Amino acid sequence: MREKGVDPELSLLYEGGMKIEFISPAAEDSARLTPLALATLAALTPPSIEVSFSDDQIRPIRIPEDLKEVDLVAISVLSKTAHRAYEIADAYRERGIRVVLGGIHPTTVPEEASAHADAVVIGEAEGIWPQILEDLEAGRLQRTYRQEGLIDLSQSPIPRREIFKPYRLRYAPVDVVQTTRGCPFHCDFCTVNPVFGSRYRMREIASVVAEIEQLSRPGLLFADDNVIGNVPYFRRLFSELAPLKLRWIGEASLAGLEDEENLRILEKSGCKALFIGFESLSAELKGVGKVQNHPERYEEIIRRLHDHGIIAYAAFMFGFDFDDPSVFERTVEFAIANKILLAQFAILTPYPGTPLYARLQAEGRLLRERWWLEPNQEVLAPHFRPQLMEPERLREGWKWAWKEFYSLSSIWKRKALWPALHAHLIYLPMNLRQRHFALHKICAEQTRP
Repeated sequence: MREKGVDPELSLLYEGGMKIEFISPAAEDSARLTPLALATLAALTPPSIEVSFSDDQIRPIRIPEDLKEVDLVAISVLSKTAHRAYEIADAYRERGIRVVLGGIHPTTVPEEASAHADAVVIGEAEGIWPQILEDLEAGRLQRTYRQEGLIDLSQSPIPRREIFKPYRLRYAPVDVVQTTRGCPFHCDFCTVNPVFGSRYRMREIASVVAEIEQLSRPGLLFADDNVIGNVPYFRRLFSELAPLKLRWIGEASLAGLEDEENLRILEKSGCKALFIGFESLSAELKGVGKVQNHPERYEEIIRRLHDHGIIAYAAFMFGFDFDDPSVFERTVEFAIANKILLAQFAILTPYPGTPLYARLQAEGRLLRERWWLEPNQEVLAPHFRPQLMEPERLREGWKWAWKEFYSLSSIWKRKALWPALHAHLIYLPMNLRQRHFALHKICAEQTRP
């Protein structure tokens, strides 16, 4: 029986020992999660091709010592990993080894990426990868490969997770699974809608269940941008997953979290935490396309999630045009008062391909038009001039929010919730870990060039 997605005729082309190296480049804030995109391409690669994998975040690639003798290097690129990805790609190309770049960043800036690659994939790669391999073998690799339209997720095979084995013990102890792609919301700072489309595409439920039944790690992370986005699909899938007694975390929009039936299904299926983009306490969020958020309902949603034993991992963002210097204190006070167990604070980032980037560029407010090419991009943020405060004030307020929320007094004030969530074994360790991150990564004094 052949692997799903592998053309048996194509596999006959590769009996000569071809080798491919898949690379996940590091960013300053990369999470230690298995990169599904590369494992998916590995699953679409004929078994006669020798496949290797390097995770630059887990084990930094030394140039030139760690460069491998292969026929092709495939690198998946996000905007925050672009500088490092280009560095690795350029080093391989200097040795005469061909490089293909794909992912969200090359999709949004293909001409830039093309300067560092022999081939660039624009759009989703599943439908294009077999053609790339065929062209590579025939010596006719094209400069660009464009996915016309959005793929049917039935074309996406179960990822080949064995490529992660050398790094397995250094990844977070969760298996990563994706069930849907796309988003109907048009948040002007987000790349999901422009790149993956405005409708939800869903995998077959039987395929998802079969994949999960094969996994062995103690936890599960659903990599969907909104695990509850298509409510009928969500209800069918997670009702079927309930008997598996999973312990899982995921990401969700606020849309759908006010429905009691949805909360019951989340709890029964083993949901322990949801990463949720609250973004701001301001009703002006609707002006940036975040129409699904209703700040006046935040408190009730947080309380109901906690009542169902689900941690609300709240994400807030600073730097919107309606944010003045009071936003930092108001946001942290809200998070502490509502006993949010975990929170993340971000500086608004103008990603290429988003309406936000186009608007700031047109208004002349970008401080660095291609900030992603900077090796110290996190130190340089923000990359634009805010409307109601100076860039340095935005950065200092962001650092203060991290430090204040994860102060010892804040951790103590928020601890009252742990018995209700049966979270006493994870609350303190996770908050102390985040406190260490805030003090030694976010708030550490760094020299800005």
